[in-house]
Amino acid sequence: MTSSDLDTLVPLTQVLELAGQRLTISPLLVGELPAMLKAVRPFAEQLTGEPDWLALLCDHGDALLAALALASRQPRDRVDALALDEAITLAAAVFEVNADFFVRRVAPKVGDLAQSLNSRLAGSTPSLA
Repeated sequence: MTSSDLDTLVPLTQVLELAGQRLTISPLLVGELPAMLKAVRPFAEQLTGEPDWLALLCDHGDALLAALALASRQPRDRVDALALDEAITLAAAVFEVNADFFVRRVAPKVGDLAQSLNSRLAGSTPSLA
């Protein structure tokens, strides 16, 4: 077993120094998933490859900040008080530590759901009663 195989089996944590505070970013726990899924739903399709964090912040700021607070296990006001570069560093660390969750699970499911919904809407015709 190589170290990359081990990294896949046991996700790594990241330790960050942000706003004078040391944060350990670790993978999401099962109990955190419902709130995280709700938070990332508006922008889940954009969480592939290398997300454009600045665009996400611009287009989905509140949802992104809520997700960062959940994933970093920090109060929302502490996340809101970060400098922009620190918020982007935090977002990148959260994404990297939880990449399997975001890229392999969330984004495809949201895409599948959108496609299914589009198919249903295209197949339905309004009633002319």
